[in-house]
Amino acid sequence: MNYLNTPYPMIHFRKVQKQKIYVDKSMLISRLNGLIGTNDCYVCITRPRRFGKTTNANMLGAYYTKEADGHSLFDHLSISDDPTYQEHLNRHNVIYIDFSRMPDTCSSYEDYINYVKDGIREDLEETYGLSGRPGVSVSDLLRDSGEFFIFILDEWDAVFYEKFMSREDKTHYLKFIKNLLKDQPYVELAYMTGILPIAKYSSGSELNMFREYNFMNDYIYEAYFGMSEEEVRKLCGENQSVSYEELKYWYDGYYMSDGRSLFNPRSVNCALSDGVCLNYWTETGPMNEVADCIEHNVDEVREDIVKMVAGIPVEVELQGYSVSELELNTRDEILSAMVVYGFLSYHDGMLRIPNYELMEKYQKVLARDSMGEVKKIVNGSREMLEATLACDEIRVASMLEEVHDREIPFLEYHDENALSCVITLCYLYARKDYEIEREAKSGKGYCDYLFRPKKAGIPAIILELKVGKSCEDAIAQIKEKNYIQKVKECREILLVGINYDKNKHHECRIEKIVTK
Repeated sequence: MNYLNTPYPMIHFRKVQKQKIYVDKSMLISRLNGLIGTNDCYVCITRPRRFGKTTNANMLGAYYTKEADGHSLFDHLSISDDPTYQEHLNRHNVIYIDFSRMPDTCSSYEDYINYVKDGIREDLEETYGLSGRPGVSVSDLLRDSGEFFIFILDEWDAVFYEKFMSREDKTHYLKFIKNLLKDQPYVELAYMTGILPIAKYSSGSELNMFREYNFMNDYIYEAYFGMSEEEVRKLCGENQSVSYEELKYWYDGYYMSDGRSLFNPRSVNCALSDGVCLNYWTETGPMNEVADCIEHNVDEVREDIVKMVAGIPVEVELQGYSVSELELNTRDEILSAMVVYGFLSYHDGMLRIPNYELMEKYQKVLARDSMGEVKKIVNGSREMLEATLACDEIRVASMLEEVHDREIPFLEYHDENALSCVITLCYLYARKDYEIEREAKSGKGYCDYLFRPKKAGIPAIILELKVGKSCEDAIAQIKEKNYIQKVKECREILLVGINYDKNKHHECRIEKIVTK
């Protein structure tokens, strides 16, 4: 069978359970059981790549598919204690379509959609003896069967990324899904997943029967996609190859509606399986396309990215992003798309770069040619670090003045955030060897910047900024507030005081402390 009651979801879900790292998300089934056969039976979940969409789709297929036996897969999971567990376990006809699958030869939308339609027709003919008369649609055949079906449609938007897809093709595809599902008496449940939220062209949108849940509006299904703090802590207890703190630094940074942490699940899986934190997830997905949007569209977006790399959240009210907006032109469209793709987190009206895994990517974006003056500052950041380590106070101050003299409006020193952006760009190269914390809590207060070495043999750096005061004031504050205790394990610590006055003059003082 191609799509109808196929055994493949069960095969794939069994493989998932055999993995070293597995988190039980089966209570998603309980949520959906309550929707079967109701007017609310249309659910669309959109999430970034690698956030568990396909794993959950396979779980649902394994649970609902008629004539299979899922007891060995589900009796030990949380869903087995639910009152609806036995009622729906392997009791339904399931049409499971992975829309990311293509025929071996696929050079047009017609090749693609005929592959899907022919597969469904073959299944209906084999199972019910129905043959497709000329002009008879797939939905007609499904009605003729007299049966009821659960539809699980994974990666519904995958074809939108294919080069052969025209605007007209996309419209035809949306109409195909509409004709297949909307107001059809044979639909018991339609569960659909993708990355792109459904296009909302108007109140008469083709797919407006779906309740859509994405990173910006989901209060119902959010716990089933990604890993919570509790789940990651439990996994760390069972697999002690990587600490919870390290996983949090690398892969946390997304939020549930109540502010609880949400981790990137694939990256956590890979890190615990391999025993090392690396950049796993961002090697997949459209990061290059988003980088192109940053570079070639509105200047405001580039300013936003520099601020977020500096650790400054950006306040913005996003309205969402849909399939009809694949061409990104405005700041709202670009930033919304970056949230949808998972490259930014959005909570309580604030945008942030979620974690170190993604921060690495954004640092590379800032060094691309099309970033213009920003790239020139980034290119000088290695020299800035070398001058600091050499305690060359005059060169450090001179380089800061050079940056201030560049014609980059958002780097003019209107406020502390602008000065922080300058420091971030000037020391971007340092992130190769340092974990850099902005406003790091230490001793009796918060130091402006703390450079914590990633490896032994290089000094820690504590950097304090002053405006209209003196470098000596900055150094004195570092000592009085005991910021040094945060990196007391380091043999050498550089105390860096930087002052800027109203005459655009920079001063720098660097004092070296040897603790051992």
